[in-house]
Amino acid sequence: MDKTYKTAVVIIPPEQVWEPIQKIRAGHDRAYRRWMPHITLLYPFKPEREFSRFADRLADAVQEFRPIDVSLEKFDYFHHRADTFTIWLRPEPSHLLSELQARLWKAVPECDDTGKFKNGFSPHLSVGQVKGRDRLQKLLARLQEEWQPIHFTVDGVALIWRNDPPDDVFRVAQVVRFGE
Repeated sequence: MDKTYKTAVVIIPPEQVWEPIQKIRAGHDRAYRRWMPHITLLYPFKPEREFSRFADRLADAVQEFRPIDVSLEKFDYFHHRADTFTIWLRPEPSHLLSELQARLWKAVPECDDTGKFKNGFSPHLSVGQVKGRDRLQKLLARLQEEWQPIHFTVDGVALIWRNDPPDDVFRVAQVVRFGE
């Protein structure tokens, strides 16, 4: 039943589409240094030393998936306590990403944290945090006005890990491709 916040299963957009995402994250996301742009599917996950064992389960879970064409066109937000907000890009088609997450979760049912939110699992790519509703509304409006939609294909999920600080940047250990 070991789980750790030092590992996750995520979708990572291809590096050639990172620039506009990272430009926003650099100014607004406190996790910019630690995390690459990503859509979290399972977090926390199993310790990195167990990746090879769980990669087989995940491969079975995504066996029937075919590549998914994803678009990042609209910003949204999560409201947290004390009038704080997380701003994120909504990946579409969200229903396919939710189905992917559900299959992965079924393969590793103890890693259910991403589904424990009030509204369940919401596919998202976080780009920052902000305090105060007025600041949120202004930032959302500016980001949306300046945003040029991004499109990319997802053909697998990445198992990522990190060390303790100061070397605590997430790294890709393995990619589990669809249909493998």
